[in-house]
Amino acid sequence: VQLQASGGGLVQAGGSLRLSCRASGRTYALGWFRQAPGKERELVATISYSGRTTYYKDSVKDRFTISRDNADNTMYLQMNSLKPEDTAVYYCAAPSDKKLFTNEPRDFGSWGQGTLVTVSS
Repeated sequence: VQLQASGGGLVQAGGSLRLSCRASGRTYALGWFRQAPGKERELVATISYSGRTTYYKDSVKDRFTISRDNADNTMYLQMNSLKPEDTAVYYCAAPSDKKLFTNEPRDFGSWGQGTLVTVSS
């Protein structure tokens, strides 16, 4: 599967952005990762194939919402109350096998190109 992320940009602290990830083929579980300058890539959120099960990194709970539209092969990440520490390149990803849900970073093997999110203070 090929993944294409978009929607990044520059926003002030407290603002919002919505990221999109369009998939070229059938997808199962999906997830968003991010990598800040000088830091390792980290898992931000995942969503099951049905959309009914989600996982969030503690620091983004109650601020970010992951969702998907299987009819359109698109996943979203609505990011509210953004903080400077949310600044990173955000990547969408899919598991290497047909997992319906996972929150294990090692399960993800297909990656889209990143989209840069910059939050100014």
